[in-house]
Amino acid sequence: MTSTGPTEAQIAHQKLIDELDIHSIHKTFRNPHWRPNQRRNKNVKTVLGDASRREASALATPQENSGSATPANDDGLSTSGASTPSAASGSGPNLAQASRSLSKLVLEKSLRPVGAGAAPSATYTNIESAPSLAYPKRYCDVTGLPAPYLDPKSRLRYHDREVFNLIRSLPQGVAEQYLEARGAHTVLK
Repeated sequence: MTSTGPTEAQIAHQKLIDELDIHSIHKTFRNPHWRPNQRRNKNVKTVLGDASRREASALATPQENSGSATPANDDGLSTSGASTPSAASGSGPNLAQASRSLSKLVLEKSLRPVGAGAAPSATYTNIESAPSLAYPKRYCDVTGLPAPYLDPKSRLRYHDREVFNLIRSLPQGVAEQYLEARGAHTVLK
């Protein structure tokens, strides 16, 4: 009594699997010609590079931008093929030229006139940025560790009880030297 075909339980099980399989159901709501946007595949570096190139081309006037398609011969680049990797005899990219271009771009962006009513953009080259609103960290005048305490008598900041005992045992004038080093001393006239 050996059976070569599937049993009734196996047939019922396969029928149930086919019925519950979500991939076998036709989805009328899905467009078969839909493809994901190719922009999603760009990484952050590529997106930022594209944006900075667009800004640089928008900033350049027609006189400045007229020679951008053909490189100048004084930079060591030419259209003759002498600057291709095979003909350049192993030399890398011109870092000095890239540095000059980057610094020029940063200066153009920071020196660009600001529109009416708009705040200037804060960059590492712009000193007009707003002061920090973060709570200033306080450090011990003796050890340099974080200082949650302040001695009311000498006005020195201290880290713990041992440093407090040291501060109270300091001779006359030494506490003022610590305050002067921190820039918190008061000069009476």
